[in-house]
Amino acid sequence: MKAKLKNAVLAKISIIGLPILALCWVSFFWGTTWLASKEGVKNMPALQLAGIRQFLGGFLYVVFFLYKKTPWPKGKQWKTIFILSILNFVMSNGLSTWGVKYISSGLGAIIGAIFPLWIVLITVFRGEKIARLSILGLIISFGGVCVIFYDHLIDFLKPDFRFGILISLIATVSWAFGTIYTRKKAASFNPYFSLGLQMLISSCITLAVVGVTGTGVNISQIPANSWWAIGYLVVIGSVLTFIAFIYMIQRLPAEINSIYAYINPIVAILLGAIIFGEPLTMAIAFGGGVTLCGLYLVNYSFRKSKT
Repeated sequence: MKAKLKNAVLAKISIIGLPILALCWVSFFWGTTWLASKEGVKNMPALQLAGIRQFLGGFLYVVFFLYKKTPWPKGKQWKTIFILSILNFVMSNGLSTWGVKYISSGLGAIIGAIFPLWIVLITVFRGEKIARLSILGLIISFGGVCVIFYDHLIDFLKPDFRFGILISLIATVSWAFGTIYTRKKAASFNPYFSLGLQMLISSCITLAVVGVTGTGVNISQIPANSWWAIGYLVVIGSVLTFIAFIYMIQRLPAEINSIYAYINPIVAILLGAIIFGEPLTMAIAFGGGVTLCGLYLVNYSFRKSKT
């Protein structure tokens, strides 16, 4: 009897605990990738950095699954992989990386937090019902992260800044569609092998754009700091954190797995202060508190719906 009870408890922990652990991993480490991207694009074109990152990450995935003799996708599965490579990598990752060329890493992370609102709007337009408390929590959370960067409003007078904001916003819309599409289609094929193929396809497209436009730099001219940033983005951002991301979105409801987008900016802001000496202001403290209140409402709404 005790053995059965112990096994039941362990099974429950693995079902509930591991997805939450994956959510925590994504929440923290994707926050750090904004700083790595900002460091990387200081000395090379953003799209070239994104292309190299995606190629190396995709290569690692594909080599592993070829070693495991995993079957290749068939028929319509390739269509799904191609669409996700465009939404998640060419558009979302490529444009968000390009965006931090002109805006701060923390502000880039703030804009990244918008995507759950797009998901809510997409869900509403599709005729699906969303709990009002969840919507309120998402809006409050987004309002909180906006307050954090209230001091940056004057920067909208700068053309480069506005361009960075625009392409970063487009990246969030693409990521929202990619998240919904991934949730629907990932189960039709090994999602991790699919991820590697998406990265390889997107890297070919991104690097082709860099080549055609002649905006790239010679690999030998890329400094060590940018290579370290690429290495971090590949291992932490493209491999380990994407594994955790796919795992969590398949096992947690949208209201919960979207929380990471609000924690990412807080991580980026705090690390920016520690690593780059960026100031911590009252706006950051107040905005962070508002954000956490919004997250509590989302969690409370989810728990309430399950009782």
